Amino acid sequence: MKRILIDAEKCMGCKNCSIACAHARRPSGSLYDIALSDPETESRNTILLDGKKQYKPLFCRHCARPSCANSCMSGAMVKDAKTGHVWYDRHKCAQCFMCVMNCPFGVLKPDRATGKYVVKCDFCKDRGSEPECVKNCPTKAIHVKEVD
Repeated sequence: MKRILIDAEKCMGCKNCSIACAHARRPSGSLYDIALSDPETESRNTILLDGKKQYKPLFCRHCARPSCANSCMSGAMVKDAKTGHVWYDRHKCAQCFMCVMNCPFGVLKPDRATGKYVVKCDFCKDRGSEPECVKNCPTKAIHVKEVD
């Protein structure tokens, strides 16, 4: 199963991953006119600065035992047995945010546009073989690896 892995020591905090993620969700427009604060093009990842002034990329890990999917009462968050990825269907979402509360990494969040849906990585499943965040990381701090 393919997973996004992160080498935080290589991260320089450039946010190319966040910009690429936001751009992948736009119906049109240029990469150069993206506003990361625009709720309509919200990134599914973020880069934090910890107390030691080191960058910490925060990404969905599509966990082997996903607490988000296991706590979802409506079936909106499910683990795909074939790919191992955790998918979210906003049309099934009951907006209880149990998935947000149960994510051990604090990755999931309500969307900024409406506050009704969950913002979650979809592994760019409709955009090719490799997620946009991975393709656009200049230091290769983010990479995809086949894991058991």
